[in-house]
Amino acid sequence: MAKQEPGKRDGWKKAGLIGLGTVLGMLLSLNFSAIAQREVKTPIPYEDLQLLSAVFGRIKSDYVETVPDGKLIKEAINGMVHGLDPHSDFLDADAFKELQVSTQGKFGGLGIEVGVEDGVIRVTSPIEDTPAYRAGIKAGDLIVKIDDTATRGLSLSKAVERMRGKPGTQIVLTIVRKGAETPLTFTITREEINVKSVRAKMLEPGYGYIRIRNFQERTGEDLARALKDFYAKGELKGLVLDVRSDPGGLLNQAVAVSAAFLPKDALVVYTDGRTPDARMRLTATKDNYSRRGDDYFKDLPAAVKKVPMVVLVDGGTASASEIVAGALQDHKRATVIGIQTFGKGSVQTILPLGNNAGLKLTTARYYTPSGRSIQAKGIEPDIAVDDGRDSGGNRIREANLEHHLETNKAAAKADEATKADAPAASPQKPDDANKSVALPPRFEFGAAEDFQLQQAMNHLKGMPVIASTKAIAANTAVPAVAKP
Repeated sequence: MAKQEPGKRDGWKKAGLIGLGTVLGMLLSLNFSAIAQREVKTPIPYEDLQLLSAVFGRIKSDYVETVPDGKLIKEAINGMVHGLDPHSDFLDADAFKELQVSTQGKFGGLGIEVGVEDGVIRVTSPIEDTPAYRAGIKAGDLIVKIDDTATRGLSLSKAVERMRGKPGTQIVLTIVRKGAETPLTFTITREEINVKSVRAKMLEPGYGYIRIRNFQERTGEDLARALKDFYAKGELKGLVLDVRSDPGGLLNQAVAVSAAFLPKDALVVYTDGRTPDARMRLTATKDNYSRRGDDYFKDLPAAVKKVPMVVLVDGGTASASEIVAGALQDHKRATVIGIQTFGKGSVQTILPLGNNAGLKLTTARYYTPSGRSIQAKGIEPDIAVDDGRDSGGNRIREANLEHHLETNKAAAKADEATKADAPAASPQKPDDANKSVALPPRFEFGAAEDFQLQQAMNHLKGMPVIASTKAIAANTAVPAVAKP
């Protein structure tokens, strides 16, 4: 386990963004470093550079077609970076612009979160009430063609660029889905995607429900507004915070959500890496979650800090949302219910390279307040409740990704065991497709048929919690006990 390092008090100023799960992007964590321009002096491997130069020269002279120098150099950089881990990347000007757009929650497109795995574009999650969601795109779908362009080998940024577009225009996605004998074709009309980060409602008198879809610039403010609206109607007996299938977001907003429920100055997350800039301690203080300096939590009712809470998680809970779940769990502020989360526990720093290009480089791992690394492990719920959506190996997690970081060197052997037990990340062979279990019908999180939410309410009311939908079929209710 990495040693806790004392961090800078201006953590947010240096952190910028961590835990960003980009919409139509990859599950990742980001740190926009203010000190990224520092000079780096390292020995240059001369013999290896000679080999690179020889390959470059052979391609220039012997390849079947003329290739521009810029393309060769860019692809060499891409290969070098992509071989490190699943989240490091080279960003040209367009890719960096897309990254910024994603944090604002408004763009023209389809409304899906995607990642790249083994050269294939995979749907992480469709966003509720968007064209992709309404068309029937599901988590785990493989996008094999975008219009007439095959996606294998296509970079994530290029795939995102092709799927984004002017509202009102159409796009055709060809999908390979487990359980489907032939590829599926979806014709989808793009819309302006304006993702609302926070959705809140009263489940019944005294019990509030807040769903966070991802962590955007105004998530903390929207959460504060929702909590104040709840208490304007009376005291709460219980609160459910739902971060299922939340791919992450802005670090300061993850700190903000945690700070709403934790005591002032409580540790939310810390990071550890090789450089001083990669070592931060972020606490539940205004300076770590408010960019404008105003404290939108100052008028919250004091009861918010003590209301009984459940945090709902699933295999799509990743990065910044894992920070929140881990912080509330470690401080014993909430009971975490659901299934093991994604396990995205690394930090990527945006290093400007000039010419409007940048390098998104993994620079640190982040840790929960008690010192747990989430990387390739995720957050284990206090009470396991399985609604069947992640059965049959439908959900890909960090541990499945090629070149994923291990928690640390001492954990390598345990991590190999995790990979051995985890579902394969590569697509099923055609003759195996019919044997896999299809995802169950989709439902709206927070709806009446939401099984995990039903069990969260049972827990808040002191009633027995049913561990899985299979238990319902067997007419068996098993009281679940939280881990110590």
